[in-house]
Amino acid sequence: MFHVTDALIDRHVTAADAQAAMLEAFRSFGRGEAAMQERIRTEAGGVKLSTLGAVIPAQQVAGAKVYTTIAGQFSFVILLFSTVDGCPLASFDAGAITRLRTAACTVLAAARLARPDAQTLALFGAGTQGVQHALQLSAALPLKRILVCDPYADAEAAERLAAQCGIEVAFAQPDEAVAAADIIVTASRSTTPLFSGALVKPGTFVAAIGSSLPHTRELDDTLLSRAATVVVEWRPQSLREAGDLVLADKAVLPDDKIVELADVLLETQTVRRHADDIVIYKSVGVGLEDVALAGIAWQRISAAQAAAA
Repeated sequence: MFHVTDALIDRHVTAADAQAAMLEAFRSFGRGEAAMQERIRTEAGGVKLSTLGAVIPAQQVAGAKVYTTIAGQFSFVILLFSTVDGCPLASFDAGAITRLRTAACTVLAAARLARPDAQTLALFGAGTQGVQHALQLSAALPLKRILVCDPYADAEAAERLAAQCGIEVAFAQPDEAVAAADIIVTASRSTTPLFSGALVKPGTFVAAIGSSLPHTRELDDTLLSRAATVVVEWRPQSLREAGDLVLADKAVLPDDKIVELADVLLETQTVRRHADDIVIYKSVGVGLEDVALAGIAWQRISAAQAAAA
């Protein structure tokens, strides 16, 4: 069985590929043509094993992502199967896929739910996911500047990101960044809210993607209470895993405020009704994303190998 490295993913799969794959996969899921398996976590001796997966007949693939978490560090592998004959197709290092698919889903949500005149992105966390979100969002939307909040970033991080994104990037204090932002992305490992929701401007789009653990959160109840809608990838898994939702006061998060991403992408529900609506997208990462992008990667790499033969 062929093994696909992260280097091969970076060589053959683009952010645009990831966004197209996520769009088609979630639309397929929303039409009832694909299925997901919730994440299962097993832990002993400080080692956590997690699995999640999906079946996507339209793409002729099924698969699962399996990964360990040790001392906060992740090691990912994806196994991909054919839905035509059930045979295994390939295994994947899944670091690059995870990086690409998470930001791609945020871009799909932001393109439909952020205000079209959004210019300033506040980025909480300049690690792997934060940088990838900055890259994909600045390429997809007419952003003019990024304000970075990350106490652990090195002094040159803003300069590097500016060169990569082609727009102005500067460090900022959390309150300053939030008050100025049209789009906020939280890509941190914070266990408590990063800023006061009272500071968020009307009309802001907020993507909280930093955690899938029920005891951690990046957003406070004030922001949840002000939000018109909270968009999640998949209600069953999100309501079990997302600390931002699990720990929230139920009064600020009634069931009818929560909408699934598939409904947004199929345009079966109207989320932003007014320009001043605050919309939150809360991501935990679901197996549909990993399997869909692994399927596209397998197609690209197989075609490249056939052409070179």
